[in-house]
Amino acid sequence: MKYLVMVQGAQADYDAMNGKGSAHSPAWSEKELEAMFAFMGEINNDLAETGELVDGQGLVEPARTRFVSLGSDGRPVVTDGPYGETKEVLAGYWVLDCDSLERVTEIAARVAQCPVPEGSKDYPVVIRPIDESGRGEV
Repeated sequence: MKYLVMVQGAQADYDAMNGKGSAHSPAWSEKELEAMFAFMGEINNDLAETGELVDGQGLVEPARTRFVSLGSDGRPVVTDGPYGETKEVLAGYWVLDCDSLERVTEIAARVAQCPVPEGSKDYPVVIRPIDESGRGEV
């Protein structure tokens, strides 16, 4: 079965990774960034070796987000993001093909152990099964 495994973050986290710490997220050192990238790279390599990795990507900062909706006249309305009330956003994801929910949960637990600077916010790793039934249910 395929699963979407998601990690969350906030604009403050991206700022902190670029050296601009805040009360929400302390500034990352170059050594801390290297440790995080090495940790994620090791997970990706292991998942590729087991054949469970379908896709995985880190996403750019929320400040580079674009929202597209329909206006009352039915025409597209484009807004740069994020909205001020947006607290957490999708920071990265994996699409995994695993034999069981237990296996993907093991992987998510490993992802949750990613090294971060002391005082960083703890985000849960979210698992969503992908509907492959072909019924088109969302």
